[in-house]
Amino acid sequence: MDRQERRDKLIAKREQASLGGGEKRIESQHSKGKLTARERLEYLLDKNSFEEVGAFVKHRSTDFGLDKKHFLGDGVVTGYGTIDGRLVYVFSQDFTVFGGSLSETHAEKICKIMDMAMKNGAPVIGLNDSGGARIQEGVVSLGGYADIFYRNTLASGVVPQISAIMGPCAGGAVYSPAITDFIMMVQDTSYMFVTGPNVVKTVTNEEVSSEDLGGASVHSTKSGVAHVTAANEVVLLDQLRSMLSYMPQNCEEHAPMTEYELGDEEREVLKDIVPDNPNLPYDIRDVIDGVIDESSFFEVHKDFAENIVVGFARLAGRSIGVVANQPAYLAGVLDVKSSQKGARFVRFCDAFNIPLLVFEDVPGFLPGTDQEWNAIITNGAKLLYAFSEATVPRITVITRKAYGGAYDVMNSKHIGADMNFAWPSAEIAVMGAKGAAEIIFKREIASADNPEEAWKEKEKEYADIFANPYRAAERGFVDEVILPEETRTKLIKAFKMLENKVDTLPKKKHGNIPL
Repeated sequence: MDRQERRDKLIAKREQASLGGGEKRIESQHSKGKLTARERLEYLLDKNSFEEVGAFVKHRSTDFGLDKKHFLGDGVVTGYGTIDGRLVYVFSQDFTVFGGSLSETHAEKICKIMDMAMKNGAPVIGLNDSGGARIQEGVVSLGGYADIFYRNTLASGVVPQISAIMGPCAGGAVYSPAITDFIMMVQDTSYMFVTGPNVVKTVTNEEVSSEDLGGASVHSTKSGVAHVTAANEVVLLDQLRSMLSYMPQNCEEHAPMTEYELGDEEREVLKDIVPDNPNLPYDIRDVIDGVIDESSFFEVHKDFAENIVVGFARLAGRSIGVVANQPAYLAGVLDVKSSQKGARFVRFCDAFNIPLLVFEDVPGFLPGTDQEWNAIITNGAKLLYAFSEATVPRITVITRKAYGGAYDVMNSKHIGADMNFAWPSAEIAVMGAKGAAEIIFKREIASADNPEEAWKEKEKEYADIFANPYRAAERGFVDEVILPEETRTKLIKAFKMLENKVDTLPKKKHGNIPL
């Protein structure tokens, strides 16, 4: 074989690999409104930055006729490239090849780029579109899944891991995304479940569609499995790029700063957001938007546990994580789901050196048998544990209510917050004035000529003493009481002051977070 023949052979193999399962299957993928594995990478990564690894890999199976079916790449495209000039490692499952099913060699390719990501300190992005384990390979394919799960676990907290579900993701396949930091899903064309509709019907006699069982809507609102959903694949990939811009490359680095020139940082819009009536709701997103850099809020888990709001933002160009009670939903109480949601986000930010900003307006934990029977004690403790363990710069702004144990949990000074500010509208107490007065002055109220009037008087007395930020400020539990319009200026200076913070936890293998 001469030089030209060798060149021609290589070019032919490259072309063969690029076609995946062939033109007909590519057309079928497009007819479903889905991009191919390579088209997704081409759109996601910077132009001409993708370098493929393992393009010519083929499976080694001989059972059930597989020895007669070979496709270069074996159903997954793997390699590395850049997003906004920053290195990332990627794998993109190819549904046109054996339905994207995972084989021994398919798994080996994914494991290889994950190992490279760990060694070189860069994020791993998985574009999942697979029918599951390749059943013709039996236990070998199951072993391949376990190899991936193990690496997901080792990489957790070392490099960011993002899973984009672009099609089916079922059975054992779901556990790799579940270990990663964020899961993104496409409406109507992606779904995740451990057991599919047919198995559910056989076992429970319940009839349910794939969409109703594990579609994007279900996982973004009910289960909380999906952190971000998108109308289509292009929007999802845009969101993925945007999310990545708030993160560092690995646990040893800080997120990139964007250019920002300081000017007049007072925000008059913040003055009138919190109502004078402490029982009226308001949208905490208005406070967040009024404080952070314009249009920089990237919300996570938006439609799940809506009584707490979490997401990434920028403050004077600096990447921060925001955790905020939402008075517009369930009065902003903490419950099982919101505690889980908040804790997960806090731990991600702490793992990757992203400072935390907390906006607090919480009347307490949600009471009731449903909450107690679903372990509000354990789940509430997750958020408490996450904040207590975090060593990144942590700042809290109390906008209104900070009652009971929830005051402690929401990044109070007592659990290691660095700076705590309060607005004049803040109420920091064991409980609301009405309930407190009823307990403290029960006898006086009962023996009064007009119990209702006496109750109101005692309520006002308690409110005058405790329903304000000044008792806490006297004790040093609040560092400063500030005007709402000053908040942005104060936070910029405080985070700047804390940028070289060094804090360490007691020596241990790891803590035992209440799971």
